[in-house]
Amino acid sequence: MKHIDHWKRLESVMRGDALDQIPVSLWRHFPADDMDAGKLARHTVAWQEKWGFDFVKFMPPGTYSVEDWGATTAYAGAANGARVVTDAAVKRTDDWRNIRPLSARAGSWGQQNVALAEAARALNGSAPILQTVFSPLTTARKLATDRLFADIRCNPDAVEAALRVITDVTIEFCLDAIRAGAHGIFLATQLASHRLLSVAEYERFGATYDREIFDAIKGRCQLNMLHAHGDDIMFDLLSGYPIQLFNWHDRLTDPDLRRARKKFPQVLVGGLNEHETLIHCLPEDIAREVEDAVDQTDGRHLIIGPGCVLPVATTDRAIQAVLDSARNLNKVAL
Repeated sequence: MKHIDHWKRLESVMRGDALDQIPVSLWRHFPADDMDAGKLARHTVAWQEKWGFDFVKFMPPGTYSVEDWGATTAYAGAANGARVVTDAAVKRTDDWRNIRPLSARAGSWGQQNVALAEAARALNGSAPILQTVFSPLTTARKLATDRLFADIRCNPDAVEAALRVITDVTIEFCLDAIRAGAHGIFLATQLASHRLLSVAEYERFGATYDREIFDAIKGRCQLNMLHAHGDDIMFDLLSGYPIQLFNWHDRLTDPDLRRARKKFPQVLVGGLNEHETLIHCLPEDIAREVEDAVDQTDGRHLIIGPGCVLPVATTDRAIQAVLDSARNLNKVAL
């Protein structure tokens, strides 16, 4: 792989400088293999060595934060490679009491930082690596599935007691990730949506605990990223988080990149429709989507990326088209 100084490129994009090329990062799951720390590490290294992305979004299985509390999970063939909860840990309100303190260095939690440490050693600081962390409320939903919403409204004290435990374990996990070689975290929230909660509800049950995580790692990271999953996200609320990079499904839901730029002055990560354009379209269509993302932002404070994880069926041809387009469009930003 040709040597590229990804760090300098990211420092430049965070300053809003003109760049030699528009930065790119894409990420995907490695289903089944991601349950083995060694295999996950090797896939991560091979992925980065093959494509040379400007940062590495580490890709543990998306259910790692609930398995040690008793949730049963499986990979059922999802197009994006994600695992699903097949048997929830919280089936009744009283079950929230079973969410008790545990060590983030053991079990499924611990394996993710073992894997990250191995990948970080192999990559040797060549590009920033971000450990994937789920917001405490996202973990709570995976523990309880949709009964969480009833308990938030009918039994809030039970939910908050569990969130206190989940947050403490998540903070321990984040600090361990940094010690293992992560340069920051990729915090994913799946409930900051107007379709699911009110802003007041998310402030109380979501943002309160999200901010605790960022407070705990303040001064220990080079960069942190927020991913807001789903439709009709609470962009105004989330844009106030202490993050350097912000990612959401900008091709599928409001705001688009142009409007987001007016509210969030730091780096936007997006521009690609991973469900349609990268799977069904030709390289020239991918190039047009990249060009449009650059046009919306004037090519500043922008990293080209997907709205969420790539489908596992994404071809090398599509990935190469993204990289070629970003490189060829560098003159737009100059």
